[in-house]
Amino acid sequence: MILTLPLSIWMCIKIVKEYERAIIFRLGRILRGGAKGPGLFFILPCTDSFINVDMRTITFDIPPQEVLTKDSVTVSVDGVVYYRVQNATLAVANITNADAATRLLAQTTLRNVLGTKNLAEILSDREEIAHSMQSSLDDATDDWGIKVERVEIKDVKLPLQLQRAMAAEAEASREARAKVIAAEGEMNASRALKEASLVIAESPSALQLRYLQTLNTIAAEKNSTIIFPLPLEMMQGFIKQ
Repeated sequence: MILTLPLSIWMCIKIVKEYERAIIFRLGRILRGGAKGPGLFFILPCTDSFINVDMRTITFDIPPQEVLTKDSVTVSVDGVVYYRVQNATLAVANITNADAATRLLAQTTLRNVLGTKNLAEILSDREEIAHSMQSSLDDATDDWGIKVERVEIKDVKLPLQLQRAMAAEAEASREARAKVIAAEGEMNASRALKEASLVIAESPSALQLRYLQTLNTIAAEKNSTIIFPLPLEMMQGFIKQ
């Protein structure tokens, strides 16, 4: 014992990094006091064993999930989850593989949450869906010592036929709005012309000035057409005959 004491002491000294915690098992039982670290700690040879747990935030992608929405539309949705180990003792003692379990639970939660939404809500309320997923995952993984910090919806892929139908609907809606705007413009223009005609009717000489202004505009464009304005009073005599 005395001869092997220097070597045994070095085998008893263990070091964990700042972002790690060590769970020590003595004769199969977790030592009181919870996780050890960061820094230096001691174990007993032959009777103690330990497991290092990474406490840093871990990210993983949720594979694309084929989801049937509430209004019977099939969409493919993927996302990303950020989580960390909050309680190292629970993460080791209560579940075999906390990382794999969290990944599978995230996929199931994504399908369950999106199944209660229609297509319009999925496309417009991504933040609300992500918050709902984060709350559900956080509650489910609390017994595993896992803290789900954030969930994000990355992409929503629609079937090609549905994309074409939505594009045609959007184009028809734009054309309808354009026609309404054009009709409103025609109505406003007719009202302005009516008011202008009333002003010109009060002063016959204003109509002649308008004729001259029109000629000036045509002449500025270097056209070969020549227009001779005639007073309407001269034409009225021919009309009566």
